[in-house]
Amino acid sequence: MKNKKFFILFLGFYILNVIPLQAKDQKSHGLQFSTIPTVWDEAIPLGNGIMGNLLWERDGNLRLALDRADLWDLRPVKEFDSPTYSYQFVCDEVIHNKDLSKVRALIDDRSRKDCAPTKIPVGAIEFPISGLGKVKKVDLDIHTAVCTITWECGAIGRFFTCATDKTGHFRFENLPITLSIDLQTPRFEDNGSSIQRVSAPRTHLLTRLGYKNGQMKRRNNSIVYRQKAYGKVSYEVALKWETPTSQILEGSYCITTQGTWYSETVQAADFMKEYEKDFYTALEEHTGWWNAYWEKCRIHLPDPVLENQWYLEMYKFGAASRKEAPPICLQAVWTADNGQTPPWRGDFHNDLNTQLSYWPGYSANHLEESGVFTDWLWKIKDNGEDFTRRFFKVSGLNVPCIATLEGKAIGGWSPYSHQPTTSGWLAHHFYQQWKYGADAEFLKNRAYPWVKEAARYFENVSVKDADNKRKLPLSSSPEINDNELDAWFQQTTNYDLANIRFTYTAAAEMADALGLKEEAAYWHRQLAEWPDFASDSTGLTIAPGYPLTESHRHLSHMLAFHPFGLLDVSQGKEAEELIKRSIHHVEELGNEFWIGYTYAWLANMYARVFNGDAAVRNLHIFIKAFCSPNSFHLNGDQLKKGYTSFTYRPFTLEGNFACASAIQEMLLQSHTGIIRVFPAIPEGWREVGFNKMRAVGGFLVSADYRNGRVQGITILSEKGGVLKILNPFTNQIEERSTKPGEIIKLTPMSLVRK
Repeated sequence: MKNKKFFILFLGFYILNVIPLQAKDQKSHGLQFSTIPTVWDEAIPLGNGIMGNLLWERDGNLRLALDRADLWDLRPVKEFDSPTYSYQFVCDEVIHNKDLSKVRALIDDRSRKDCAPTKIPVGAIEFPISGLGKVKKVDLDIHTAVCTITWECGAIGRFFTCATDKTGHFRFENLPITLSIDLQTPRFEDNGSSIQRVSAPRTHLLTRLGYKNGQMKRRNNSIVYRQKAYGKVSYEVALKWETPTSQILEGSYCITTQGTWYSETVQAADFMKEYEKDFYTALEEHTGWWNAYWEKCRIHLPDPVLENQWYLEMYKFGAASRKEAPPICLQAVWTADNGQTPPWRGDFHNDLNTQLSYWPGYSANHLEESGVFTDWLWKIKDNGEDFTRRFFKVSGLNVPCIATLEGKAIGGWSPYSHQPTTSGWLAHHFYQQWKYGADAEFLKNRAYPWVKEAARYFENVSVKDADNKRKLPLSSSPEINDNELDAWFQQTTNYDLANIRFTYTAAAEMADALGLKEEAAYWHRQLAEWPDFASDSTGLTIAPGYPLTESHRHLSHMLAFHPFGLLDVSQGKEAEELIKRSIHHVEELGNEFWIGYTYAWLANMYARVFNGDAAVRNLHIFIKAFCSPNSFHLNGDQLKKGYTSFTYRPFTLEGNFACASAIQEMLLQSHTGIIRVFPAIPEGWREVGFNKMRAVGGFLVSADYRNGRVQGITILSEKGGVLKILNPFTNQIEERSTKPGEIIKLTPMSLVRK
């Protein structure tokens, strides 16, 4: 029932004590260890979007691993220049010849022959610390993004990757010995020593890239290293330090690239020559940035494990995604520090990994950081359109599902590396960025032009069936039937259909918002030509007549429900039953082939059906079984307790950010256009709060829940517009028009007039 009502209006700043402005004990946030990590994927992570560091100990040395987000081997994939390379070729081989051997030879097998294109590591700064004795504690303060190591001898080391000027800094105090510094660089030329003794397959060895080792220049208090990569790409590391007294060692460093979209005009050595900030000057600027970041959004939960995990995830989000830098890829700015190329080349996997990584940015009120993803998608638009013309032989926009820094195809299993609807899921992020920010200019200049081209592609690539409904010539669903012949479907899968139907729905809404009525009507007509989602007694199926029959880690067939919201429990009993039946069926089939992100994604789904207890249960499994001590998602069950049959540990980030998203979905939902506060908190939670979470429409929401009920809600309307909210005090949907800057407060004592 919808009632138009007026709320009490407050024209002041939000200082009304509606909720605690910060979580109760910030000291409990972050990472606290009694020893320095001795494994790279358990290291202390630092980052500023373009540069990342991993702080850990190896062979008696404190190792500050270096990474740079745009450092890529970008050599072209020659196989993809073949005239045979096309969607039609795949269709012919699958449909007519029933044989994938030629497709695999062209698209899949090249990955085993050539380890590039790939993300590549930089090297590491090392400090020999055995003379300092036993470590007392290691602390990462995520609120300042500073790591402090304290030794029992009284020595202290502090480290941060500067948030404001693309440099890194370290300072040791109370040193009982003289501490030296060295720069260890990747070994690209094989000399038969340690690089040959790694346990990983030889396909991951850096020697396969074919580089000559770079050049090192050492002076009294500085080191410069320059490394040539493939083609025009190279990088430079510059490190300098000083010892003001015998007990102090202080230094700074930077990494620059040449030959990428994100390269600086000045190289590292020249930059550091002119760099004059000392540790404390840089630290003040750095902590100022992080203070502003955390002021954007805070939460408080009665569950300290979940609360700390959320702060850790959002710390990684701020450290990994920044303007003027690439978006989050599989490992973001923390490429494996093990002498190898990273798992899955550290690439941009657009069938789930990039998308999940940006889920929490919107409602956590970090639109600038989440906008890094759509900035990159806009940057690769031309390459995506070229790929669409070459591979799909039509105009419009579809992005390679497995892509390089420049958005070019890498290859891999053909059913998902060349997945025919990748752009639909990517279009969702343009939609989210627009809806949460209510930014008309972004809609006009970026979101609609991108989504419109994706919609045009779906029109051009599709065909009509016997019932005059549109379909894809060949369809797939991520990782269903792996890379076998039956991984390709001749009926459109629910995954592909969700991407297509969402794109047309979004294009129509965007066109309508821009006053383009004819275009909006056109997209509505296109949408009507596609079938409805396939389902049976198990719920949503993989494809028509093809239910999910075994445990599966990718919840692709339920994409229409989450994250798209094309199906939602608000649509009535039938939709609610279909959604719940689908979730139940996934759990009923068991967790044998799940991995960490499956639990995190499932928690989001449970939050969407208002089951907070089930969401929390899945999040706790994710945190305890699938995360390294430093909070990195390691994919497999590290406890080996039967949460999955996978016990490996490749590090990727999407599970981490899906975890943060699920926590936010429990606290605030607005995907239907109606704001709901605390829609999915567990029965036993008595005290919950959040400050400045963002809702669709450009509304900043703060709310407090104590003693089992909502105490108050405060809403700031950034842009003005119609506010719709489920009022927890009346249990009715209420709405009103707002002006930019208005603040609305709801409490149990609010006076409401018709």
